[in-house]
Amino acid sequence: QNQRCSILKKLPYWNVSFHFKVGLISGICMIVGTIIGSGIFISPKSVLANVAAVGPCLIIWSACGILATLGALCFAELGTTITKSGGEYPYLMEAFGPIPAYLFSWTSLLVIKPSSFAIICLSFAEYASAPFYPGCDPPVVVIKCLAASAIVVITAVNSLSVKLGSYVQNFFTATKMIIVLIIIVSGIVLLAQGKTENFKNSFKDTKISIGSISLAFYNGLWAYDGCHYNKYTYQFRNADTVSFKFFRNLPLSIIIGIPLVSVCYVLINISYFTVMTSTELLQSQAVAVTFGDRVLYPAAWIVPLFVAFSTIGAANGTCFTAGRLVYVAGREGHMLKVLSYISVKRLTPAPAIIFYGAITIIYIIPGNIDTLINYFSFAVWIFYGLTVLGLIVMRFTRKELKRPITVPIVIPIFVTLSSIFLVLAPIISQPELPYLYCALFILGGLVFYFLFVHFKFNWAQRISKPITMYLQMLLEVVPAEEDTE
Repeated sequence: QNQRCSILKKLPYWNVSFHFKVGLISGICMIVGTIIGSGIFISPKSVLANVAAVGPCLIIWSACGILATLGALCFAELGTTITKSGGEYPYLMEAFGPIPAYLFSWTSLLVIKPSSFAIICLSFAEYASAPFYPGCDPPVVVIKCLAASAIVVITAVNSLSVKLGSYVQNFFTATKMIIVLIIIVSGIVLLAQGKTENFKNSFKDTKISIGSISLAFYNGLWAYDGCHYNKYTYQFRNADTVSFKFFRNLPLSIIIGIPLVSVCYVLINISYFTVMTSTELLQSQAVAVTFGDRVLYPAAWIVPLFVAFSTIGAANGTCFTAGRLVYVAGREGHMLKVLSYISVKRLTPAPAIIFYGAITIIYIIPGNIDTLINYFSFAVWIFYGLTVLGLIVMRFTRKELKRPITVPIVIPIFVTLSSIFLVLAPIISQPELPYLYCALFILGGLVFYFLFVHFKFNWAQRISKPITMYLQMLLEVVPAEEDTE
């Protein structure tokens, strides 16, 4: 132990940095793998419940795909203009300064990212355990223990190796595309056989209002959540430098990946409606399982198996990206400094990833999917909209920045207005206290910002310094290259 301590004392002076190399194919796999997870197997029922008819439901799914694509294009410009990892953080920092950037880190690290990870892992646990409990719901303790196990495994994989995490992502992306293709092809075959009766009078009994549309978008966009991940943390660079490949692979992965997901989602919903009426879909406990029972029997077990693969792949992609956000927050002094340290042996941001996994496990203990997803989108679209607004602001305040990709100004304006609608519409149509609690929690980050970041009270530093030292020795981590002198 003493020998290890003496060695670790010298480690901060090492020229250590972490590099993660993700090419175009891996980039597309990462964005597809991150987006296609639990959402498409959970959201169709909720989207239909809010609009009450097949026609508006398909329109909502298409509109969600368009909005996700336009938003991703905005983030493509931001990602190639400001080539820093850390999610919306560096964009908000450049556009509005440290306070909005800190509030994003505060909300994202403690609410948005862990709740998203928890939802996906709980979805994985439900589908993975369903075959073992035919005819009834799996026990809650089984679901939560299985979800916690998935979190531990995914956290370990991404802490051990960036390449291993990328390979795992590519594998699960391939497996999840199998079930997506099975559902799509099955639907097309049934349509070709003339099973179109569920599409007659597609707009009958439509329920349309500001509140129902906004809630339908919330549930549809949850299935697209992750469409913005690829733009900021996957530095598609070769081994030497940020070259032309970076600026080519980043937008290409988005331009190819997002529309691919959009087409798949619309076709999957068409397949669902080919097999089930609106009433049957709303009464189904698990839409994909019901589809499999009707179309693939006696091989219906394939559906829960591959849906489990799909969700675990999405969880891996979420962990891969969110860990970098924690890393950047620690590097900027907005979290414990040790969270910005890098593993000596693995060159991964292990402390950040472990912290992220621990917070997620806390979320799954009292929560369930419905509770976690209800107000997730409310917080998410506040910062999506603010970030895209920052793109518009920097067009006028930071004209000197080099922009390898420049989207027409009408696109970020449209995305910003859409974000405002998505944030305000639920409050106006169905005002509820949890929205207020969410807003107060976001603003509550200001207290911590002024106490620990702006004024930097000495007693806080005295407490954090020994914690950082012991964690550094325990995890064998050191500051990254940009943190050393």
